[in-house]
Amino acid sequence: MNGISVDINHLKKGEVSMGTSIMAVTFKDGVILGADSRTTTGSYIANRVTDKLTQIHDTIYCCRSGSAADTQAVADMVKYYMQMYASQLPIDEKPTTSVVANIFQEVCYNNKDNLTAGIICAGYDDKVGGSVYSIPIGGSIHKQDYAIAGSGSGFIYGWCNENYKPNMEKDECVQFIKTALSEAMKWDGSSGGVVRMVILDKNGVERLIYYPHEIKV
Repeated sequence: MNGISVDINHLKKGEVSMGTSIMAVTFKDGVILGADSRTTTGSYIANRVTDKLTQIHDTIYCCRSGSAADTQAVADMVKYYMQMYASQLPIDEKPTTSVVANIFQEVCYNNKDNLTAGIICAGYDDKVGGSVYSIPIGGSIHKQDYAIAGSGSGFIYGWCNENYKPNMEKDECVQFIKTALSEAMKWDGSSGGVVRMVILDKNGVERLIYYPHEIKV
């Protein structure tokens, strides 16, 4: 697979960044991704309601943090690769979360000197269930029960370690993510807006949104 070449020398100080709080958590029946919705240009809020949860294939999504342009380009590229790959599979087979995560890792690693892109890839597979892969800036890959990233993640590592429980029920997992992101948004000036979630399980895709008056910020 050929790497992409990106020239970032023309970018000005204060480029559009997704200074952000993102996370993905496995639960009893699948996986849930969550993110805030603030995009910043330096100290200016460029977009209050960004959707940082990007569908790559049927029940495989990613959360994006870092440079908005870089993460959008990487996600578009991986989605294109998946369309090509899926077209070559037997009609009853689908790409797995592991395959998608490893393509993210290859693209990010091959272009680590030119990209500012942190990705969390998570999805639901019929044979495996929910799975979460973290691909931080630099292009390494880590399979985890849950992953958090972005500028707001530093404020909630301790809370998440203390309160995460394996095999949570769906509603319990939704509340866990909602509380974690509300705390990150409270303390991180680059995180804010609404909380978006995507629930991936055997029933497909369910999207949730929580507005500021519905979360504790």
